[in-house]
Amino acid sequence: MSDTDAVQKFFQLPIIGETNLIGLFTLARKETGRFLNVYLQTLVAPVITTLLYYTVFALAFGGLNKTISGVSYMEFLAPGLIMMTMVQNAFANTSSSIVISKVQGNIVDVLMPPLSPGELLTGYVAGGLIRGLMVGFVTGVVMALVVPFHFHFLLCSFAFAFLGNMMLALLGIVGGIWSDKFDHIAAVTNFIVMPLTFLSGTFYTADSLPEFWRGLAHFNPFFYMIDGFRYGLTGITDGHVGVGLAVMVFMNTALGILALWMFRTGYKIKS
Repeated sequence: MSDTDAVQKFFQLPIIGETNLIGLFTLARKETGRFLNVYLQTLVAPVITTLLYYTVFALAFGGLNKTISGVSYMEFLAPGLIMMTMVQNAFANTSSSIVISKVQGNIVDVLMPPLSPGELLTGYVAGGLIRGLMVGFVTGVVMALVVPFHFHFLLCSFAFAFLGNMMLALLGIVGGIWSDKFDHIAAVTNFIVMPLTFLSGTFYTADSLPEFWRGLAHFNPFFYMIDGFRYGLTGITDGHVGVGLAVMVFMNTALGILALWMFRTGYKIKS
């Protein structure tokens, strides 16, 4: 048996020509429909929350008069807030879907159809990606009305937005499968997602930190996705864009393998 065949057998990945496209599309449509049916909560509310953050920093902390690396602090702040909002919603979409299905006992409705672990993973990630990118697009359009984005390298921003949303969608799947109840996924949100997001340079430049904390920030994968996204919109970066892309690819690969293993073995989802 070749190495490719071994990987194929372990993860139960479908070969070309045997992918259940109808089932995959149905699962992705289900995950997308979940948040579109309550768009006021999943699309409108995050935009309003982000604008509130923006207003607080603009007025309460004198952001209107600050500049960072030649751009206004408000232009520096906006990309971080957009990315933070995107990835939090990508995480919420996949994690809540799985946890709700487990708590209500209808996870079997997803597991019984002829979908391979790879197809299950792709369907869930697609829903998280679409929600995250839609929230980011709407938030960006609204912010563009008051923030003078220069669009330094728009393709770079899209690449980091895509990879960042994929990373949090995968993390949501892993967290959702691991969680037995809503308290568990809330712990993942409060002790992993939120701290890493707020300590990633969303509201400040890492260069302003003491040397020890600046070095520690570079071990935070959230730092790279926000830094890369901000670079595309403003041309400002605290790290290296190439390193950031490598970190994003590595994290997505690692989380993807872990999630595939969970689906493959039925970890906490099959009795």
